[in-house]
This record gives sequence, C-alpha cells and structure tokens, in this order.
Amino acid sequence: MFKLFKRKSEKEILQKKYKKLMAEAHQLSQTNRKLGDIKIYEAELVMMQIEILD
Repeated sequence: MFKLFKRKSEKEILQKKYKKLMAEAHQLSQTNRKLGDIKIYEAELVMMQIEILD
C-alpha cells in the first residue's frame, strides 16, 4: 500500500531496463544472432551504470 506513491530509484529503473534488454537479446538470438549480440552489449552498458551507482 505504501509503495503506491514511492518513486523508483535510478538503480531500480536500470535493473528493469537490464532485464528487458536481456529478454530481448534472448529472443533475438534465436532468429538473428547479430541483433542479439547488440542487445547484449547494450545490456552490459546498463550493468556498468548499475555498478557505478553501487
């Protein structure tokens, strides 16, 4: 109930973005490996941002 109005932290937003990119990479790797690799690279960049925040 109390989390209803709580803003997400930058770390939580980046973690959600990372998870989404990894899911897209998995889907793309089954059909187009090159696009899947690009998504994995983007996800790694997001993970670096998360590590900087820690």
